[in-house]
Amino acid sequence: MRVCVYGLWHLGSVTAACLAERFATVGCDPDVTTIAALQRAKPPVFEPGLGDLVAAGVSAGRLSFTNDLRSATQGADVVWVTFDSPVNDDDVADVAFVQAQVEALFPYLGDGSLVLVSSQVPVGFTRGLRRAFSAAHPGRRVAFAYSPENLRLGKALDAFRRPERIVVGIEGEGDRAKLTELLSPFSQNIVWMSVESAEMTKHAVNAFLATSVAFINELSALCERVGADAKEVESGLKSEARIGPKAYLGPGSAFAGGTLARDIGFLAQIGEGLGVPTHLFSGVGASNNAHKQWPRRRLASLLGELSGKRIAVLGLTYKPGTDTLRRSSAVELCLWLAGQGADVRAYDPAVRRLPLELAGPIHLCESLRQALDGADAMVLATEWPEFRDLDAAQIVESMRTAVVIDPNRFLGPDLARDSRVRYAAVGRPL
Repeated sequence: MRVCVYGLWHLGSVTAACLAERFATVGCDPDVTTIAALQRAKPPVFEPGLGDLVAAGVSAGRLSFTNDLRSATQGADVVWVTFDSPVNDDDVADVAFVQAQVEALFPYLGDGSLVLVSSQVPVGFTRGLRRAFSAAHPGRRVAFAYSPENLRLGKALDAFRRPERIVVGIEGEGDRAKLTELLSPFSQNIVWMSVESAEMTKHAVNAFLATSVAFINELSALCERVGADAKEVESGLKSEARIGPKAYLGPGSAFAGGTLARDIGFLAQIGEGLGVPTHLFSGVGASNNAHKQWPRRRLASLLGELSGKRIAVLGLTYKPGTDTLRRSSAVELCLWLAGQGADVRAYDPAVRRLPLELAGPIHLCESLRQALDGADAMVLATEWPEFRDLDAAQIVESMRTAVVIDPNRFLGPDLARDSRVRYAAVGRPL
């Protein structure tokens, strides 16, 4: 089998590298800079192990990269569309961008081509591609299918190679054999459904996770005031058979980055267009936006006036295991603190240089110790494993006042119990 992976940012570069372990794979992207970097085994987004996997695929002769759509699609059994849908600061996805990229593909699709879409798009998008292609090229037989991406920043290779299941939406049973050959090496649990159901499944999963996060964090705000501990309540919830131990119910930070918010937005937009009320989905977004202020409220309650205070922020990236700063709640917090007149000292093991617009308000430290030195408070913002080694003695010795904001209780119970430290976490009684 020969596969063309079209669109090579995070989703596409991971998809191409993993497929090349088993199939002849050509990665294609209109950005010549991205192609040139991948040819040198330099992925556009940091992902642990991805550079080495790209290099291995190229060395083995199973992986190549080009910006020439004609040559990339020639002889391909499947063209896998993997453009990451851009999201603006209001969590609105630029679906038109993906639409334009896929329509550029149309002239090169011959009879019998199969286009598998995994970009983050609203329900109805893939059926719209079918209509657009049929109008532009009547009589040419091309199949369209949809499989929602399931990657996780920092753990993307494992998520692709060993998914719990793969959801696939197809137009007809004739597409099943080809997609089974493509996907069964990665999972035997393929859940087949219609294209629209597969697109809606993506929205539903992310909306359910977003709702769970908003639910537990609203509950946590009440727990803090009434003397209940939200972590203990979490245990009670997960011991209920109708909820279960894997429920997404950990009190902590608001969701960030645009992924969950994008699908909440898709559902709200679909409802508005159809005249169907979506009060719950709209409420989830509002609740999450309110909870984003929790670290700010807690710092203000513990320190009072923030102007002139030195705040150590540990972690800047959107998630551990990546170097992505865009849509990072840690960066948003730093900018807010700087706006309050605070002296912001940040350390992140994956960040060696800040963009110019951040270098002014944020002082990037070279080490954890340097960030903590003389700080009035510390905020654990991105949960890098090396931060787990922090103990009370180091904090008390380094900081001016041992105030620790640890939203997700990442640093462990010993620190929380130490009388020398003023420790705050989401859902912990005040």
